[in-house]
Amino acid sequence: MEREGEATIGVVPAKSANPRYSLSFWEVTAASGVVLGFLVGLVCVYLTMPQSDYSFLKLPRNLEDLQILRDNLEIYTSDYTVQVLVGYCLVYVFMQTFMIPGTVFMSLLAGALFGVFKGMALVVSTATAGASSCYFLSKLIGRPLIFSLWPDKLIFFQDQVARRKDGLLNYMLFLRLTPTLPNTFINVASPIVDVPYHIFFLATFIGLIPAAYVTVRAGIALGELQSLGDLYDFSSMATLFLIGVLSVTPTLISKKKA
Repeated sequence: MEREGEATIGVVPAKSANPRYSLSFWEVTAASGVVLGFLVGLVCVYLTMPQSDYSFLKLPRNLEDLQILRDNLEIYTSDYTVQVLVGYCLVYVFMQTFMIPGTVFMSLLAGALFGVFKGMALVVSTATAGASSCYFLSKLIGRPLIFSLWPDKLIFFQDQVARRKDGLLNYMLFLRLTPTLPNTFINVASPIVDVPYHIFFLATFIGLIPAAYVTVRAGIALGELQSLGDLYDFSSMATLFLIGVLSVTPTLISKKKA
C-alpha cells in the first residue's frame, strides 16, 4: 500500500517531486555517435552525386520549398535512383529519430517522386525505422527529456498502458491511427512506460499505413495543394478515426466479458 503523496503509477514520480535526471558520459557519447553516423551517411551520399548546384537541397518547411525540391530531384531520380533513395531514407529516419518537424513534407515528396505504391512502401518503412530509432535512443537518453516536456501526458500514457496489458497492441494501434497522442510523444515515451518493442513495432508499421496512403497519394498532385490542411479533410479524418475505434473495440469487448 502506497503512502500519501507517493506516485501511484509505475515508475513515474508524482509531479510535486519534480524529478531531475542527468546523462552519463557514455550516454551522451552514444547519442553523439548516432548523430555523427547520420551525418557521415549523408555526406557519403552527397559525394556520390554528380557535380551540380545543390542549393535547393534543404529540409522543406512549406509547400513552396517542397515543390522546388521535387522539381530538382526529379532530374536525378531516374539516373541516380540509389543515391536519391538512400539520401531520402537517411533524412527521414534522422528527422524521426531526433523529432525534427516536417516529415509530412517528406511523405508528400515520396508520392511526387515514386508514385503511390512505391511511395507508400518507402514512407511506411522509413517512418517505422525512424520511430524505432527514436524508441531505442529514448530508452538510452530520453528520460530527462520526456519528464521535462510532457510530464502530464507521460502519467496518462503509463496509466493507460498499465490498464491495457492484455490488449496493448490494439491500444497502440488506436493511438497511431487517431490524434489522441502525438506520434512524436509515442515514440519517445513508449520505452519509458515499458511498451515492449515488438508491440511498438507492429502498431507503428500497421498503424501508419492509412495516413501514409492519404499523404503519399496527395503528393502525386502536389501542385494542386494550397495548404497542408487540404491533406486531411473531414472525410479522411473520419475514416482514420473509425479505423482507430475498430482497432480498440476487441479490447473493450473482452473487458466487458471479463
